[in-house]
Amino acid sequence: MLTRRRFLTLTACAAMARPAGAGPAPQEWRGIALGADVVLRVQGGDPRAARAFFAESARVLRGVEDRFSLYRGSDLTRLNALGRLAHPSDEFTALLTLAGQVHAATGGAFDPTVQPLWQARRRGGDEAEARALTGWDGVRIAPDAVTLTRPGMALTLNGIAQGHAADRLAGVARRHGLTDVLIDTGEIRGQGRRGWAADIVDPTGAALQRVTLRDRALATSAPFGTRIGPQGDRAHILAADGRPPQWSVAAVSAPSAAVADALSTAAVLMDHAAIARALAAFPGARIETLAAL
Repeated sequence: MLTRRRFLTLTACAAMARPAGAGPAPQEWRGIALGADVVLRVQGGDPRAARAFFAESARVLRGVEDRFSLYRGSDLTRLNALGRLAHPSDEFTALLTLAGQVHAATGGAFDPTVQPLWQARRRGGDEAEARALTGWDGVRIAPDAVTLTRPGMALTLNGIAQGHAADRLAGVARRHGLTDVLIDTGEIRGQGRRGWAADIVDPTGAALQRVTLRDRALATSAPFGTRIGPQGDRAHILAADGRPPQWSVAAVSAPSAAVADALSTAAVLMDHAAIARALAAFPGARIETLAAL
């Protein structure tokens, strides 16, 4: 079974190819952020602008980690430790607000409060006890503070922050006048009218579908792409209400990578009708692939 990082890398393997008829090889930058490999590719354009884009992107990614990482000192880890984050940044509150919108649209399938439940599953602990600490109604978002209202609550933004990072980098590329750009932060965003090809793969690495991204993002989720628990046999995507996964792979594309990321995370826990209702709340979002368990 693939690691999550390897699974995410495979989802982008075809996207790494240059667009058809693009001419010289793209300029490329590689790094790591939020636990995933990051690859940026620029087709054409001023080489100086590409270098400036890469340099600013590295700074932006450090800022994203400072806000949303679960594995280093960040705004998110401080919120989880203290139950309150005073004077949150506009970026932090905006992403939590979007998370709340996706939570509502998906009927609670997307719920960042599952972090205590995820930890209980990872350790083989009492999931019923941990489930009592979940619930988006326990999150208060205000300009002066973000508050978790029940002691022991904690958030994970791993189902939306990688997409958010891709959206931030797309903005950086535009500021530098770059139009044909591939951004892979674990979720993929392809900028440019010629398009970038991306494969959707299952957790074994088998290709399911190829799509072309033109000013569009693609996110792929697989509940068993990473297995957790003492026996290594439990899905790493889980619902606060205990609903089981419905699909082995769900791939969503949308104009926003953050939206695609969150909807693909939720979609693996939803049936066809619920997915259709959720997509309707986000214009331009669509399912690319649903693979049965």
